[in-house]
Amino acid sequence: MSAAMRAAAIDSFGPAENLTVREVPRPVAGPGEVVVRARVAGVQLTDAAVRGGWTPPGASIDFPQVLGNEFAGTVSAVGPGARGFSVGDGVAGFRVLGCYAEYVNVPADQVAHVPPGVSWLTAGTLSASGQTAHTALERLDVRGGQTLLVHGAAGGVGTVAVQLAVARGARVVGTASAANHEYVRSLGAVPVEYGAGQLGRVRAAAPRGVDAALDAAGHDNLLTSVELVGDRSRIGTIVDAGLAGELGCRWITSDRSAARLRELLDLCASGELTVTVRRALPLDEAWRAHLDVETGHGRGKVALLVGSGSGSGGGTP
Repeated sequence: MSAAMRAAAIDSFGPAENLTVREVPRPVAGPGEVVVRARVAGVQLTDAAVRGGWTPPGASIDFPQVLGNEFAGTVSAVGPGARGFSVGDGVAGFRVLGCYAEYVNVPADQVAHVPPGVSWLTAGTLSASGQTAHTALERLDVRGGQTLLVHGAAGGVGTVAVQLAVARGARVVGTASAANHEYVRSLGAVPVEYGAGQLGRVRAAAPRGVDAALDAAGHDNLLTSVELVGDRSRIGTIVDAGLAGELGCRWITSDRSAARLRELLDLCASGELTVTVRRALPLDEAWRAHLDVETGHGRGKVALLVGSGSGSGGGTP
């Protein structure tokens, strides 16, 4: 009989309370894979969507289904042909499902070493939002001297997108609730409040115009963006694929890779990028974490503390 581990999984689609912790078989490292003893798992709105009945492209749901798509921890086993990693290495990684667990098996090309000084909380919550934001700026061709509008600038993707754009030398205008304006300003963006009159407020904040826009909030923000950006190929959303298709804007999905994750981890290590974790909950409260992300409000990310210790990553077991 294989060893067991604790994991948060669903036995059927439905509300957050369907997500419960139980014992499941511990994975083994197959060819080209590593097994990671997880410390932290990030919680995404897409995880809640899976719990509610959505199946990610190319995936299949097999009950009991362990949720989660990003994690950080230490390598506990290295499979045949998995190069570049040793037992005890601190890593961050990603896979489509299966990350709300004490152990995660993953292809070695989906993990990256965690640099010294980068915390487990940062490493475990960076991949999904970070790689999505990085991909978006690449697709929208955001360059220095240009103005980028970010809808949902205080959220997980928005927080990273603002910082990456500022680092490129772009000017950023970020929409957010009034309570998050100081936070958005601290990231380097000019905050603008949501709601009626938003179009005029953005125009006032960007008198020279807006070159590109990223919608990370939904709520018909694309309708504002098309009034401001002349080239609709430079308007993207991670929220509203249907409206993007109607308006001729970009539907942006993350192009995840170990190389992209490694670049983001290095920016965290150098202090050029910060990940805000607004709430960290134990694995047994994964359902509460889902309720939190489903509100659509709050700064940065929500994390699950899967294993012991939440200090520095950086290769320490």
